[in-house]
Amino acid sequence: MPIRIPDALPATSVLENENIFVMTEYRAMHQDIRPLHVLLLNLMPTKIATETQILRKLANTPLQIEVDLLRMASHDATHTSAQHLESFYRTFDEIKDRRFDGLIITGAPVERMEFEEVDYWDELCEVMDWASHNVFSTYHICWGAQAGMYFHYGVQKHELPEKLSGVYAHEVVKHTSPLVRGLDDVFYMPHSRYTTVDIADVEAHPDLEVIACSDEAGLAIAKSKDSRNFFVFGHGEYDRNTLGEEYKRDCDKGLNPPIPSHYYPNDDPTQTPICNWRSTAQLLFTNWLNYYVYQATPYDISAIGK
Repeated sequence: MPIRIPDALPATSVLENENIFVMTEYRAMHQDIRPLHVLLLNLMPTKIATETQILRKLANTPLQIEVDLLRMASHDATHTSAQHLESFYRTFDEIKDRRFDGLIITGAPVERMEFEEVDYWDELCEVMDWASHNVFSTYHICWGAQAGMYFHYGVQKHELPEKLSGVYAHEVVKHTSPLVRGLDDVFYMPHSRYTTVDIADVEAHPDLEVIACSDEAGLAIAKSKDSRNFFVFGHGEYDRNTLGEEYKRDCDKGLNPPIPSHYYPNDDPTQTPICNWRSTAQLLFTNWLNYYVYQATPYDISAIGK
């Protein structure tokens, strides 16, 4: 089944060119089906690239999904045109009286700051608190996962000696979780961050469980035991060249970043990276939507939170 997004959104033509089924607004209105309502809170500065990456994963599932894009009103986005934000994004005040089957909170390049120092932290806390009563299940990514861990469960992040950047091998530690159903014994996923959450802190919390981890990258996937909150600390949604673009950006800034690990063949930035994480990311999004949203959310969306 297709994803339903605005016809004029830049991601629409990109996904259609990739032969991914995108439903027009007209056709969606004439189908007798209750789509899943998913809210995407996009905290990344490169909003168009990020929304396209995540919409690609949502679109390639057997479910019909209607997506709303959310931005922080308390933050001035300088990397995305005001016209794009005005045309396609809503603010929290515009959606706070609605209910959603799922919420996705992206990462953000602010992990070196204390949570309370981020200019939109109070608004983000308001959204996460609202989601506890108005969203059936939330999928947090990278810094969004660290923020969710801290807000909901008091689990703190810790700064790493240097930026963790690369594509790392992971192992599933809870094989009975439907979230990782279909994943290989060893799977790969990109990471790009300066901070981490300790596995021991998650294991010690009575409301949380570890799903997958990496010898090099540490904690990779965790969830709340009530399946209301999921935390993915990597970037499975990244395109083939995203890590490379971040590496070149950091080089241009004079930050002298390490070459992303296990990314370029022979660690040679002039060579084309091999994408070995695409199927893993698709399974994670599909399993979350199927087992923890579609199979469990009330058919009457107004009943969420009641």
